[in-house]
Amino acid sequence: MTAASPLAAYQQAIAQQGFTADAAQQQAAQCLQACFDALHHPDADAPARGVYLWGPVGRGKTWLMDRFYQSLRVPARRQHFHHFMRWVHIRLFQLTGTPEPLRALARELAADVRVLCFDELFVNDIGDAIILGNLLQVMFEEGVLLVCTSNQPPQQLYADGFNRERFAPAIAAIKQHMQVVGVDGGQDHRLHPGVAQPRYWVKEEGSSALAAEFQRLSAGKVCSTAPIELGHRAIQVVQRSEQLLWCRFAELCDVPLSALDFIDLCDRFSAVFLSDVPCLSASQRPGRIARGTEDGAEQVTAGDRQLPALSVHDDSVRRFIALVDECYDRRVPLYLEAQVALDELYTEGYLSFAFRRTLSRLQEMQLQRFKQV
Repeated sequence: MTAASPLAAYQQAIAQQGFTADAAQQQAAQCLQACFDALHHPDADAPARGVYLWGPVGRGKTWLMDRFYQSLRVPARRQHFHHFMRWVHIRLFQLTGTPEPLRALARELAADVRVLCFDELFVNDIGDAIILGNLLQVMFEEGVLLVCTSNQPPQQLYADGFNRERFAPAIAAIKQHMQVVGVDGGQDHRLHPGVAQPRYWVKEEGSSALAAEFQRLSAGKVCSTAPIELGHRAIQVVQRSEQLLWCRFAELCDVPLSALDFIDLCDRFSAVFLSDVPCLSASQRPGRIARGTEDGAEQVTAGDRQLPALSVHDDSVRRFIALVDECYDRRVPLYLEAQVALDELYTEGYLSFAFRRTLSRLQEMQLQRFKQV
């Protein structure tokens, strides 16, 4: 049975599922409906255009995009942005030696899908930025329609990135081929009341709520303390079963793991437990000028770039954000035991903007409506 069209699904959610009417969501649903109609009625007055939904956390962007995806009757793929980029990097490596590899990849994608939906478009890696600079344009030229969500408008993507001019063609392609829609109804819908299901605890002397929860969920299952392998790196564990993994924060976030490693983690385990989470806030250190060693101690114009003013914990925070994103997108519960309360976990640092999404997602994980093991 075909799912309701995007606008009909939104109207049903208000009428039958207790959703609160939201003018920004209504506008976004109408834009998705126009895209849906143009895709399924080729004789429409206007050709189908992609839709770029952006706004603060918890405004319903992903829910709206998923309703659009579920309603499609044309070949489509729905992925988190990290998953999409993993596929891109793998295929580009496999296409080594192929003339115009980005064009070949775009044609392969176009032969497989008419519509690509991905969640959380956020670019902070120079490798991704350089690839996307040209890939999005050739994807659109090959007939792939893109619908995505982001916390940032297109012009702010990779805003402080090195060699940002290499990403500029991607921004131009988005503005040319997609309708940019702001979704900000003024409230974080993830915070709406629900039945509590605590998955975050402040560590207390002499007891561990996280340990008790792990024991409850692993009762009757074979457990081990043997390390696991992620990205050819042995990761020490506190305990693990076939479905549950318990590690200390340092083992997953203080070592050079990537979003791809966390994808692998969520492929293998249905719940992740993380203990010894420190307070992640710290004042930012002064930014520095980066230059090649051949420049010596003298500042020169060519090659200089300002490094971001990171705090002492921010490399670990980046990995923690990637872990939470992957767990949330895959509906893998993340159980945490920390030194401080959730709203005190990260209040100061270079990644404050990105952490807003993380905090909102962790808050939703404290409700029963988030998937349970």
